[in-house]
Amino acid sequence: MFNRILITVVLSVFIALLGVGIIIPVLPVLATKLGASGFALGLITAAFSLSRGLLQPVVGNLSDRWGRKGFLVAGLFIYGLVGLLIPHAGSVVHLVGIRLFQGVGAAMIVPVAMAYASFLAPPGQEGRYMGVVNIAIFCGIGCGPILGGFFSDAWGLASVFYMMAALCFFAFLLVLTNMPACCPIDRQQQTGLLVNVRLMLKRRRTVGILIARFATVLMMVPTMAFLPVMMAGWPGSSGLQTGLVIASRTLMNALLQYPFGKLADRSDKVVLLVCGCLCMSVAVFFIPLATSFGGMVATYLFLGFGEAVLWPVLGAYAAEEGRTRFGHGTMMGVFNLAMSAGVFTGAVLAGVSLDFIGMRQAFSFTSLSIMLLTLMAAFLIRSGEAAGETKVDHHQIAPSS
Repeated sequence: MFNRILITVVLSVFIALLGVGIIIPVLPVLATKLGASGFALGLITAAFSLSRGLLQPVVGNLSDRWGRKGFLVAGLFIYGLVGLLIPHAGSVVHLVGIRLFQGVGAAMIVPVAMAYASFLAPPGQEGRYMGVVNIAIFCGIGCGPILGGFFSDAWGLASVFYMMAALCFFAFLLVLTNMPACCPIDRQQQTGLLVNVRLMLKRRRTVGILIARFATVLMMVPTMAFLPVMMAGWPGSSGLQTGLVIASRTLMNALLQYPFGKLADRSDKVVLLVCGCLCMSVAVFFIPLATSFGGMVATYLFLGFGEAVLWPVLGAYAAEEGRTRFGHGTMMGVFNLAMSAGVFTGAVLAGVSLDFIGMRQAFSFTSLSIMLLTLMAAFLIRSGEAAGETKVDHHQIAPSS
């Protein structure tokens, strides 16, 4: 399992996401210093999700045809440049533009890394392999906020972004020097992106998977971008405390990825999907009710537990669909497009809710939306499987790369 390609992918994703995680507790603070409203905070996140979302299916499909290394290298280099640009932003408009550019790089990193893991996973072990990549993602994002809070308190906001740049350029060099040029590809039989998307939309199981992916990231902006704003109003709160709260969630998630990945490989995935979603929805509802550092940590730990149940399940579903029908890169690109659409929608709705109905109501509305959409997704997945959509139609299989 832990061969050269997977080890390099996991290490590079961890380092890159560590760099991204560093800026989580400080980017909203920088934005508010530049005059950002609640809507503008949401827009800064939404801009990133928009460019990432639109490009991910294209990059995924092209990586099935051309190989993956070039895309991963380019994405890491763009992330490094973003770290150098953010400290020089002079307005909210500048931040939005930089985040759009960052989304271009993001479209080439996580989906391509997930396609590598999907390709390498033996049938029946998709949850475990996707769990390994998720560990790298969540360890990076989880450890990053702690470092970001420390650097911010010790040397100011700008130092955090320069550290992000250094880490991402290091990951860029790691992949450039250590990753094989390409994996096996089959250009002759690869199906085009639009053809695959039409096939996906005809399958209830695939549509349900994509809706679940969309629903379970609606809370990303309220739980990340609004947390520093909430905690900044507490007496004695620091950037390090904000980083520790965010880290508690993501590290809990990372710790449980592999065991829950094994569970997803041998259990009823729909049941796990609903259970994880219920935990997540309850946690999101109670976040604005927490009034102490300890209470917020406990709430975020429970949120991380719910996510740890969900992520290997959804990753395994996507890997199965990629292997048997659409191609690993194409499926992971569309799968992550659904995630970006969820983050974008959640960012806009949460920002508008914050400005017009208040913080608590914004979290309550998000919690209810997550639960209802995931129940719809579970119904579609189950009905699609009952209709025989898990059977392999060899005429529809797109070769993997």
